[in-house]
Amino acid sequence: MATARTKRAFVTKHEKEPMNFSQLGLAPAQLRACESLGYTEPTPIQTKAIPVILRGLDLIGCAETGTGKTAAFLLPIIQKISEQPRPGVRVLVLAPTRELALQIQKNYGELNHAKSNRSVIVMGGANIRTQIAGLRRGVAMVVATPGRLLDLTERGAINLSMIEVLVLDEADRMLDMGFLPAIRRILSLLPAKRQTLLFSATMSEQIERLARSTMKEPKRIDVSPRGSAATMVDQKAYQVALESKTTLLLALLENEPEPFERVLVFTRTRRGA
Repeated sequence: MATARTKRAFVTKHEKEPMNFSQLGLAPAQLRACESLGYTEPTPIQTKAIPVILRGLDLIGCAETGTGKTAAFLLPIIQKISEQPRPGVRVLVLAPTRELALQIQKNYGELNHAKSNRSVIVMGGANIRTQIAGLRRGVAMVVATPGRLLDLTERGAINLSMIEVLVLDEADRMLDMGFLPAIRRILSLLPAKRQTLLFSATMSEQIERLARSTMKEPKRIDVSPRGSAATMVDQKAYQVALESKTTLLLALLENEPEPFERVLVFTRTRRGA
């Protein structure tokens, strides 16, 4: 049973969905950003999440990769920090992997036309001095992997006491990778008064416990029915001999009727990459 603090407010899939971004409460600057990227119709997660985030409410979004969830939280966040500018790090986005952090940072650069609201990425495997220098130049948003962020806080390189919005992206993966202690440590450094947005492909009991301990009456949005694939992801499997695998992959990419804009390839080992 949910307590008063964690009372659930559901947004059902059967509500009428706006057919364009102008109906979601986005400002002209954000609408122009959508237009410049060719975004014409919001995805279900964008339709449901953007108005909630603009209202300043906590949000739990159950959505898989490929559903447009990154723009779903970046668009309203950019609008909020642009309309009410103030110094200091105001937004913290936690991601489980370097690859996801890099993608979020790239999307932020594409959607943010107010260049004064700079963002910096802090992650393991990159030069920490460069990241510290970026923080010192002044940023509105930090995209981080948990381990490197804690390293920087221990060095006194970043102050999290002014965070207004926390985003936990792919929270299920972060917990699967053993980041829960790091997340709890980071949460202890944040102000109690903040907006928290949690996105996860699955909602395990561990995720529920994390939400109960960090969020206040979150709105819940589920656009990823259990056992279904993301609607924007086309899945295929090929049986191929090991020595022919790379040749087949290249042929598939080169002969695609509609060329890919971006490609992400996962491999089992670093050597394979």
